[in-house]
Amino acid sequence: MTPSLPTPTDTIFAPASGFGRAAVAVVRISGPAAGAALDRLAGGRPEPRRLSLRRLRDPASHEILDQALVAWLPGPATATGEDMAELHLHGGLAVRAAVLRALASVPGCRPAEAGAFSRRAFLNGRIDLTEAEGIADLIDAETEAQRVQALRQLDGALGRQVATWRETGIDLLAGAEAALDFADEGDVDADDLDAALSGRAAALRDAIQGALADGRRGERLREGFCVVLAGAPNAGKSTLLNALSGRDAAIVSDIPGTTRDTIEVRCDLGGLPVILVDTAGLRATEDAIEAEGVKRTHRRIRSADLVLHLMPADGPAVAEGLGDIPTLRIRTKSDLAPGAGEGALAVSAVTGAGLDALLDAVQAAAAASFGQGDALVTRERHRAALTRAAGHLDRVAAAPAGFPPELIAEDLRLAVRALGEVGGHVGVEEMLDRLFSGFCIGK
Repeated sequence: MTPSLPTPTDTIFAPASGFGRAAVAVVRISGPAAGAALDRLAGGRPEPRRLSLRRLRDPASHEILDQALVAWLPGPATATGEDMAELHLHGGLAVRAAVLRALASVPGCRPAEAGAFSRRAFLNGRIDLTEAEGIADLIDAETEAQRVQALRQLDGALGRQVATWRETGIDLLAGAEAALDFADEGDVDADDLDAALSGRAAALRDAIQGALADGRRGERLREGFCVVLAGAPNAGKSTLLNALSGRDAAIVSDIPGTTRDTIEVRCDLGGLPVILVDTAGLRATEDAIEAEGVKRTHRRIRSADLVLHLMPADGPAVAEGLGDIPTLRIRTKSDLAPGAGEGALAVSAVTGAGLDALLDAVQAAAAASFGQGDALVTRERHRAALTRAAGHLDRVAAAPAGFPPELIAEDLRLAVRALGEVGGHVGVEEMLDRLFSGFCIGK
């Protein structure tokens, strides 16, 4: 079911390729005036779904703007569900700017806002909300694992599964409504329905909870595995961050307390997204700004997936405790004082000694955190909606005999609604259709 939202009536256009000088620039047009735009610029619409070579002209001056490949894509079998057109231009900046100006002069056409084409695809039922999120994740993907996960999302892995669960929920709700409204008809056995609803609700709840019991690896993979570098001032945190990232991301100084705020560097370790976070040194201080930095360090440590506890080889081996967060003990500056110390990994950002072993350890921790198999849930929004749905189903499954059918129906209705929120499909029409057809009640 498509969302009950207004469908836009204007026509939008925008470059679909990157900005800057290129061999080809693609301009997409979507909306009811897409055909008229081709008529005005290309002198007519070519055969549908075939690229045709045309001269593009300015509608006002009839000046030739470019010689381009033109595609006419009549709706609704298009990416947005509307009439669409594509212009494959020469990729010069002046060519693209001239064509965009000409399109803006066509009545009913306007430049598209960010995400407007995907939004129309969603409004017109071409994709659901999870697939739209997959598009965004694919654009933002920085590693191979993120790319694979985003493609699964775009392909509808979560959407199809949630749609199946929602179909089951609608069936359950139809049965509950029948037990509630038509028990006196004689063709509905309330006791049998209660038992069936309880068992099927429990099975549906278990299926949803099984998807939720994934260690949040989908969200971790999408957001990145967070590794916080922590330790006393001058433990070598900033130097190590620069060495691991291969660039001067953080300021390095012998003056204690140089780092006052967190600095993040995103890395690709074996196709896995890892975020390295440099932090302020942990110590008691009277400096108000440095003290705020220390507070922020503690906050980042509490939210970290892994902490690298840095202790300089030429300093004391004991530093402030970091709680129960997974931690790797690192003895930095090993070139100054050989020997790692018990239970610690010796590294030197100056000579590079131990850096490969440290990266291998971080990659292994990230891989273990992401776990095995493909995750369905990739956003907190998905998890929150599915958790609510499972909670409502749990109440149905645990309802004792004689429990008010009105409350059972309400929990099922809320469960279906929560499942519908995942894909952006929220409504009752499907439930009503299922109710009347499934129980042959047509009064």
